[in-house]
Amino acid sequence: MSRNSLFKVKTLPDDAAGAPEDSTPTPVIDMWAPIVPATEIVDDLRAGFPAEQLRYLEVFTKTRLTTEQFAAYAESLRRSDDAILAELDAAGIRLSLITGFDEHSTCGVTFVHNESVAALAARHPDRFIPFAGADVMSGTSGLDQLEHWITDRGFRGLSLRPFMIGRPASDPAYFPYYAKCVELGIPLSIHTSANWTRTRPSELGHPRHIDDVACRFPELTILMSHAGYPWVLDACLIAWKHPNVYLELGAHRPRYFAAPGAGWDALMRFGQSTIRDKVVYGSGAFLINRPYQLLCDEMRALPVDPTTLEQWLWRNAARLLGLSGAD
Repeated sequence: MSRNSLFKVKTLPDDAAGAPEDSTPTPVIDMWAPIVPATEIVDDLRAGFPAEQLRYLEVFTKTRLTTEQFAAYAESLRRSDDAILAELDAAGIRLSLITGFDEHSTCGVTFVHNESVAALAARHPDRFIPFAGADVMSGTSGLDQLEHWITDRGFRGLSLRPFMIGRPASDPAYFPYYAKCVELGIPLSIHTSANWTRTRPSELGHPRHIDDVACRFPELTILMSHAGYPWVLDACLIAWKHPNVYLELGAHRPRYFAAPGAGWDALMRFGQSTIRDKVVYGSGAFLINRPYQLLCDEMRALPVDPTTLEQWLWRNAARLLGLSGAD
């Protein structure tokens, strides 16, 4: 599958934005699904769910499971492609970023295999944007694999989670991967937030590390996944400072963005002014156990002006991905 074939899609024209006379909802590009319960991906979850991440289930689903019990839980989530696409359609999501996660050297398992992501994207190239996971601590083999997935298999970017790798984004171990992203002309999606494990310090995801990376690799396009929460002001400043750094809003309930005391004041202020063109939407629906439509409806209900809303929901992402109709 070539890189270009992924984008034989319905582009998002200027007149698709906003809420036109027929009340069509603002379309959405979901820049951090990043997992959907398709057959291959559920098989991966059953076989290789990292024990450290069981805490996420406790936080987001109020469920305490052992690794063995998780396999049955994951099976209950399995959906057909048609069912998944119907949910995306109901929410107005035109494109969804899905990704592999490969931290085998540090976790002992591969969470989601790139091959599984490739299979789903190949079946629905007009709906899914595949990003590759890379086992950073595996040395040159990880770099070779990244180049394979981008050059030979049509993937569109790299996804990393420093808290699962055990090193902050500013660690030199990542530098060859950042350089490879620049060489290949692909964006980096990187976990930039606190984490819910009890074995990995949240400081690993502080936005200050992205500032250092952007200084060293100014040509690298960086998506700060989860918008740096709870250090949102820091993340906004870094996105303002660096032309190629973006905030991605995945795995948060949008209804809290405008809630006093919830920690999102900087987004609501600077996201509508200085960095309005640097914010992209992500759902994280599978992770936080909430329907796509609910999360998208909460975004559309935010007290932001219509131009800002369409920037956040699709226009900024379309521009970043090189789709027509973004400007």
